[in-house]
Amino acid sequence: MHEPTHHFTRERLQAVTRRHFLGACGLGLGGMALGTLARGATPAPHFAATSKRVIYLHMAGGPSQLELFDHKPELAKRGGEACPASLLEGRRFAFIEGAAELLAPQAAFAQHGASGAWVSERLPEFARMVDEVTFIKTMRSEQFNHAPAQLFVQTGSALPGAASFGSWVTYGLGSENADLPGFIVLLSGGKVPDAGRSVWGSGFLPSIHQGVQCQGEGAPLLFAENPAGVDRELRRACIEAIRRIDEEHMAQTGDREIASRVAQYELAFRMQTSVPEAMDLRGESAAVHALYGTEPGRNCFANNCLLARRLAERGVRFIQLYDWGWDSHGSVEGEGLREGFLHKTRSIDRPLAALLGDLKQRGLLEETLVVWGGEFGRTPMMESRKGKRNPFLGRDHHPHAFTMWLAGGGARRGSTHGETDELGALPVRDPVHVHDLQATVLHALGLDHERLTYRVQGRDFRLTDTRGKVVRELLA
Repeated sequence: MHEPTHHFTRERLQAVTRRHFLGACGLGLGGMALGTLARGATPAPHFAATSKRVIYLHMAGGPSQLELFDHKPELAKRGGEACPASLLEGRRFAFIEGAAELLAPQAAFAQHGASGAWVSERLPEFARMVDEVTFIKTMRSEQFNHAPAQLFVQTGSALPGAASFGSWVTYGLGSENADLPGFIVLLSGGKVPDAGRSVWGSGFLPSIHQGVQCQGEGAPLLFAENPAGVDRELRRACIEAIRRIDEEHMAQTGDREIASRVAQYELAFRMQTSVPEAMDLRGESAAVHALYGTEPGRNCFANNCLLARRLAERGVRFIQLYDWGWDSHGSVEGEGLREGFLHKTRSIDRPLAALLGDLKQRGLLEETLVVWGGEFGRTPMMESRKGKRNPFLGRDHHPHAFTMWLAGGGARRGSTHGETDELGALPVRDPVHVHDLQATVLHALGLDHERLTYRVQGRDFRLTDTRGKVVRELLA
């Protein structure tokens, strides 16, 4: 038989064989998968959860723990001294080369609340809420540049292509609201994180689990409006026709991504009504707007915190906020610890306190886990490049010890976990790896990080890769 003819005959016979096998299974494997996704079936957690959902506040750029939460009097005394060689030898930095000077904290600290947590003067409103918070002073990452570090904390891998935190959660738990995405993303700060939209992508998981970006300025949902001349009834008819064709195609091929695509069409149709309502801040009282410091009609952190509360009320499973602009190198004024950093802390202080207080007042905090942090922290040393001081005071990237915090959703209240050395450079007690934090958040949601897997390319993948342990001291 001529080779091209042989090839096409083989392809036709394989399709017929697949069609016969899959069609014989009742509705077919494809039909069953399509039905499951279209109904929005909610998977069961592995065990009893302490949290129903997550609000993850990521400060893109790496906020300085030494100007916010990690009080270091010894560093204040020794500012201007040569950095000990032990802190430089054998370690790579993004920009520091050779000798460096210690930099004293550029903010005063005080203790707050019954817990006595240390918080700097940069966050006076948030300081009132510390008894709701567990601080992790010894977070560790393996990545010291922005894009890989953002991917690592958000997907468990420093390389693009892995599934994001929110995707894993919706894959494991589904959504409480069939008319809204289970994973919604809100941006502020004027830019997308350095790693791009891959930090909320679904990677190898079905695409129905990827984050859906919404916005408070302009159309709340991009590309969701009907084309000119297409009304809602016609759009519904089009989706039904597509569903029938794709269901037949899936029964023939068994390609589950077809089911995911149809489920997205269905969800997008429902979101045309549900998302504008959820994203409309005009129904909130003047007192609530004053509490958060909102500016309706803008993409800003305050608006996004209020939107996060509204989405939590409506059962969205994973609400991800990215606030860009926390890279404090000191190379330009906007990256100085006395200039741009002060602007950034002012922009988040009131909204953070408002979000925690509002969730608590409405009875939502106990079932919502709030996570705050960046991809890494900042060095105890002043950043200098090629032996020259930067024009403004700043710090380099520091993945070896930085601060993140948890609140609500089963997290221990009014607690501090871990301790760094007298200069804030390295953990001296209870280090917490990025994968440990991921495992702990999943545990609060009732998910075993070792059992939450997806098989692709011949192996089982998970958010925590091949490591990670639940840090039970962070949980109540």
